[in-house]
Parts: sequence; C-alpha cells; structure tokens
Amino acid sequence: MKVTICGSMVFAKEMLEIKQKLEKQNHIVILPPNTNKYANGSIDVENNWEKIELDVIRVYFDEIKKTDAILVINKDKNNIKNYVGGNSLIEMAFAHVLNKKIFLLNPIPQMSYSDEIEAMKPVILNNDLSKIK
Repeated sequence: MKVTICGSMVFAKEMLEIKQKLEKQNHIVILPPNTNKYANGSIDVENNWEKIELDVIRVYFDEIKKTDAILVINKDKNNIKNYVGGNSLIEMAFAHVLNKKIFLLNPIPQMSYSDEIEAMKPVILNNDLSKIK
C-alpha cells in the first residue's frame, strides 16, 4: 500500500521512524516536505513562508491523490492528548473526499472538531502499524 504520512512537524523524528517501519512491511511511504530538516533541527518551526511560497497544502494534496491512504501521526501536543492540527485536519478531509483510507496512530482527540474527525471514519491503530492493510 502507498501511504502518505501527515501530522505536525514537531513529530518529524517519529515520522521518519514510522516510515522505516512501514517500509519493512513493504509499504511505499510519502513524507511531508522537509521532514528530514525538521527531524535534524535545521528547521525548527513551521512557518507561513513555507506554507505560502512553497504551496505546501496544494503540493501535499497532490501527493495524497497518488496514494491509497494517509496516516496521521496524532500524539500529545499543546497539552492535548492525540492532537490533530489544522493542516492534518485539512489533509484528512482531502483523503476523505478522495475515498482514501484514513489511519490515526492514536485515538481521536477531544477537540472542537472531534466530531468532524469521527465523521471521516478513520481507522484507529492504537500505535499498531501492522493494522495498515
């Protein structure tokens, strides 16, 4: 299966680790632009310039179109358990509209848009990547 990984770039190191694990399971994995730079600390904050000038949202939409599923890395952030941020919510909506499978690494967070996440019927992995099929 071809899987696009989504999530906050705070989790860049985890994204790289998960990519390796999924590739060992014979999946093809797409990561957000500059994941390596975020992971090694050469970029430390997501910024508006990157999102606007590099058209990151549109570019990632095109990647999602080419894959079978997305995997959202939703871990604790901003004092919210299993956080899903704005960009990840948008990416989930893209996947949903495109009839792609949506996987969440952890359960749905309690946030103002939890109902919208639940309506997209993501598969909750509970940190078990072997459930991606």
